Amino acid sequence: MIVCITVSEDGRAGGGWGRAHRVALATTSDGTITDWRDVEVGWDTAHDEGTEGSHHARIARFLIDNHVEAVVTGHMGPPMSRMLGTMRIRTSFDADGDARAAVLAALPALEGPV
Repeated sequence: MIVCITVSEDGRAGGGWGRAHRVALATTSDGTITDWRDVEVGWDTAHDEGTEGSHHARIARFLIDNHVEAVVTGHMGPPMSRMLGTMRIRTSFDADGDARAAVLAALPALEGPV
């Protein structure tokens, strides 16, 4: 499963999904992380440029292009949460602390049927 998590430069999880500056793409298998890639997305800057719809489309395109199946974050707004639900992307909220540990902690709730 490919999990996308909001992450700070020092590897901490948390913060808002739609205003993330950086995310990590974690490939997981059998309860472990097999690959980790930090990506500077700049959604913090892009958030207030254009319409809410264009911002959501930008994030949706990133998730589709990267085959993301689940998102782990500190929080996200209801419209973004609805969009991810429509895309059948699982979500886990209240992520905090070490980002890799947050992904591993969220895995049991993210696995299984959508």
